Amino acid sequence: MAEPLTELRGTAVPILRDNIDTDTISPGSAPPWRKSATFGERGSATLADDLFANWRYTGEGRLIESFPLNEPRYQGARFLITGANFGCGSSRESAVWMLAAWGIRCVIAPSFAEIFSANCFANGLLPVVLANDLVSELADEASSAGGAFELDLAQRSLRRPSGRDITFHIPEYRRQGLMRGLDDIAQTLNDLAAIQKFVATGRRQFPWIYRRAAW
Repeated sequence: MAEPLTELRGTAVPILRDNIDTDTISPGSAPPWRKSATFGERGSATLADDLFANWRYTGEGRLIESFPLNEPRYQGARFLITGANFGCGSSRESAVWMLAAWGIRCVIAPSFAEIFSANCFANGLLPVVLANDLVSELADEASSAGGAFELDLAQRSLRRPSGRDITFHIPEYRRQGLMRGLDDIAQTLNDLAAIQKFVATGRRQFPWIYRRAAW
């Protein structure tokens, strides 16, 4: 179960590149500087430290100041605005864990890889799909005007810093899961009584379906 998501307010960090894969979001191999003194004892590094690690640090482990996540104005951002097919590649769930650890609860993009999108919902992150032109507008606004974005999941709306509201689509099942902090299994178990009633009725009406095999 994740922390329920109903409303969200904060700045947005733009990384407007298409086809960012999960190996980039969550690097799978430890770079040499993991054992350096950059972070003191590297074993104490958090998931947030490793988010986009190969883009955020030099080969020696120094921060690349020009990378958006390292810019002071984006520290504490709650939204990520990015390009099409975000989260493609492998199915590693740690990509979502790292985004959440850094503080991101909503990712806005023209499209998402299917498994990544499912992992977002399972871990309390909201993937918002918007038209490519609109995503570019939001990225420009985030980088030039600054200011806070405001999410109202109950209304399926996003207010940009300029004050204009945007509505987005999200399946009701997914919306309820996020607002209640429930993954697919937890949502299913909420209907346990109905499931048990269905099975009991089935056993009476169609006993041959539920007959145990002799072997």
